[in-house]
Amino acid sequence: MTDIPDFTETELWTLRTTLAERYGRPVEIQLADTEMIAGDGSNEMAWCPTVFWSAKGANFAISKIAPKRYRAIFYYHPDHQLGTGIDSYDEIGDCVVSLLQVESDHLRKHKIEADASPSEEKPADDKPDLTPNFWGD
Repeated sequence: MTDIPDFTETELWTLRTTLAERYGRPVEIQLADTEMIAGDGSNEMAWCPTVFWSAKGANFAISKIAPKRYRAIFYYHPDHQLGTGIDSYDEIGDCVVSLLQVESDHLRKHKIEADASPSEEKPADDKPDLTPNFWGD
């Protein structure tokens, strides 16, 4: 597999702008490299440029698996990673918006389940804030 180019300034601008819109403030991102099967059909491992950030108790990563191909995950604990259900995206804007929406939907689902299930009386401080700020909220 050929080398995968780093994220461009345009890709990083798109990511930062979308995150600032989502959270109402700038979000610090970190650049990293992740070794993974990039999906070129060879099943060989490759080092992929990755953007990582944390917000509202969740961790997010978008890896660039080829020029103009992105794969996204989020997690609350490294042992339980979740994706968007789409293997890869050809636009970083679509990738980040989809990732944020899936994470928001995941939180809402768990909040609804937690609110519907009978529970012991707990102080309000024990319940994490599971209501993310998202477009249209």
